[in-house]
Amino acid sequence: MTSEQITNTGSVMANHGSIQTPAQTQLRQDGSSNGGPSERKRDLRWRPVMLHPASLRVLLPWLTSIIGIASALCLVIAWFPSTVWNTPIVSSDAPAHYYFIRRLLDEGLGAALHLWPHNSFYPPLFHVCAYFVIKIAALFGVQCSIYAAFNITWIIASGVIFPSGMLVLCRYFLQRWNRGNPISCISQASSTPESSSVSESSNVSNQQVSSAVNRQYNATLDATFVLQNLIGLFVPVLAVSSVCHPYGLLNAGPLIAFGFATSLLPFLIAATLRLFDEIAAREHIVKWLVITAVAGVVCLVAHPRIAFTYALILVPFIVLRLPWKLILGAFIAMCVGAVAFVALMLTSFKSDRWANPASWFHSHQPSKNLWESISFCFTDGLDGFPAILFALLLIAGTVAAFVCAFRRAAVRSSDSLSAAVSTVAPAFSDDADALVSDAAVSLVSASDLPTASCSDAADVSLSALSEPSRPRRNDRLRDVIALTAAFLLVTLVYVCTVTLVGALPNIISSPWYRDENRIMTMLPLVALPLLVIGVNALSECVSACTASASFVPSASSFSAKNSASSVPSLSSASAVSSVKNVSFASNWIGSIAAFLVIAILAVSAQIVCPSRTAARDAIIAHSSLNQSDPNEQLTEQKITVLRKVMERTGSQATIISDPLNGSMYAETLFNASMLYPIINARTDVPSVPFGKVETAFASGDGQQVLGTVCPLTDAPEYFLTMGDQAQSLQSFPYRAQYDSFHNEELIDAYVDGGTLVKVADYSQYGQGWALYRFGCAD
Repeated sequence: MTSEQITNTGSVMANHGSIQTPAQTQLRQDGSSNGGPSERKRDLRWRPVMLHPASLRVLLPWLTSIIGIASALCLVIAWFPSTVWNTPIVSSDAPAHYYFIRRLLDEGLGAALHLWPHNSFYPPLFHVCAYFVIKIAALFGVQCSIYAAFNITWIIASGVIFPSGMLVLCRYFLQRWNRGNPISCISQASSTPESSSVSESSNVSNQQVSSAVNRQYNATLDATFVLQNLIGLFVPVLAVSSVCHPYGLLNAGPLIAFGFATSLLPFLIAATLRLFDEIAAREHIVKWLVITAVAGVVCLVAHPRIAFTYALILVPFIVLRLPWKLILGAFIAMCVGAVAFVALMLTSFKSDRWANPASWFHSHQPSKNLWESISFCFTDGLDGFPAILFALLLIAGTVAAFVCAFRRAAVRSSDSLSAAVSTVAPAFSDDADALVSDAAVSLVSASDLPTASCSDAADVSLSALSEPSRPRRNDRLRDVIALTAAFLLVTLVYVCTVTLVGALPNIISSPWYRDENRIMTMLPLVALPLLVIGVNALSECVSACTASASFVPSASSFSAKNSASSVPSLSSASAVSSVKNVSFASNWIGSIAAFLVIAILAVSAQIVCPSRTAARDAIIAHSSLNQSDPNEQLTEQKITVLRKVMERTGSQATIISDPLNGSMYAETLFNASMLYPIINARTDVPSVPFGKVETAFASGDGQQVLGTVCPLTDAPEYFLTMGDQAQSLQSFPYRAQYDSFHNEELIDAYVDGGTLVKVADYSQYGQGWALYRFGCAD
């Protein structure tokens, strides 16, 4: 019987998790060769309870992915404020997003290319998705409001798309890190035809040892595989554990379009990195170029400004992994994009501060000191104990990853070790049983190396045996350097935004509007992959050192017993025991430790999360109608007044009012036709009525007002007053353009001159609140 036959039958059975004994193995092999019907029946009886390793490798990644993403979705749903399902989020950008969805419903998908009130382009992907949510719900007879569609789209993007993308990205780095695993190479070498050429008359005890070795090596190979999937199980949870994303952007603005693009970005980064791999391998380039291009277009349609985040994170990978011609081309493309962006800003926003970068963002105030901003980056925006644990794992894991990567690179370049490997290599083809002794010697010699590199020597020798012609490109080292550089670049931008002032910080953070909320979304994209490969490296170091410590006595006894023989003759019990000890110690202990650490981090981040709770409370406060200030954007009184206004005017009449008093919400609350449905209707765009109406109304000339307002539509035109501008919108830089709309003296003058005719008085709800009709001929 060949060692290959023993190897192929050396599998772990699902029945009680036991390993077949050599006698059982021999009996089943003999029965198979004889083709006995009784044994074939026994085979059929065994198969239903067996879990084939190939099936496990297919099912386990899918199972852990589904559980992880489902857990992330549940966390997002549990966090989501319940108050915003029937009322809008009252904030600066929220009315615009609701209006964009309303416009799609009124005009169809053709409006996606000109969502702004002045018909210019705004990234429509989020709003198109919300539109389809409403339409799909209607197919099943369910009436879905704009607010419900808005919320459902946000939950899907934040609880499904983003954690799925982070899982894809982190598994990409894990697979590259564990490529060429030493245990994998041993298993491959032992199953080759050359390793199966041992005579059937070989020593039976040696055959038993070889079978035990193969069984244990298969188990240790599974340890690395299981670790990748267990870490992947918690990646989606950790992706939605930080306030950085997605929670912060729902509270800030909300910055919905940019947040949606950020949720899609991990897929684009992973596709781009895979394209880099194919460029290096010179295969499948067109396929991955198309995939990357499609992913890029989708992200740009979600929000074009996400290109700056993409470029910042990809720069280190471009430098380290592409040929110099492509590096040059990439940087030329970035320079062209930067020039185009500057040109767009200069033509779109008129300002006398462009020549003085120090005066940009003059109203911006630092929100954190230097230590606070740096610690925020290293903790990924977590709080308390989870923040400390995340920072420690990130730092320790990065150091371990560098040590492992540098040691592998150093050992591979050692001529002396290469010569030693070349003398050991023939043993693999001479006799399969020699594999046990060689592996032992390899591990013993590895114990003489520094602790962190215990596994690297074995990895080098075995990978050289299985893939002698493969170029050694130091993928580990490149990934660690690139990820660390990307993390430091993001940290630099964040510190410049929240701590530093002056011309240089303004220039560095200007692509993100010097907005802390936009920049903090980049942290999980770089911190989480760096943490994942760092924990994997820590597990590798622990396993390697444990293995070297546990295998030294056994290996010494092996060499003492077999010094006079080229082929070891070991007792079955001692050999199997030694292999079991080394296998468990060198793989499962490190894997279990890594699993426990990641599990503790993921669970504790859900228990200690004041930042996320504060963001949720802020959104609840913003969506509440019980405001102490009667001039806030939306109150119970304003809802009542807007409802009464719609009952009188209908949905066709045009209503002019200061949008900063909350009247703009009538567009989505009651389907009103507001001339100013958002706070910034852009008065500097030619051929639009907004600036003309403001200028005419502020002039005090009734004829000019009527000549400007009356031609707007064929339906009647109304003017609504609801007090002063809301305090929560005082940061809007162009609020003064609406001052004439709440100037009581000017309004009274128009009433006296007949330009305005009061049709409803709402003074019982607020001082001076009333609805007027313009004195047009219609």
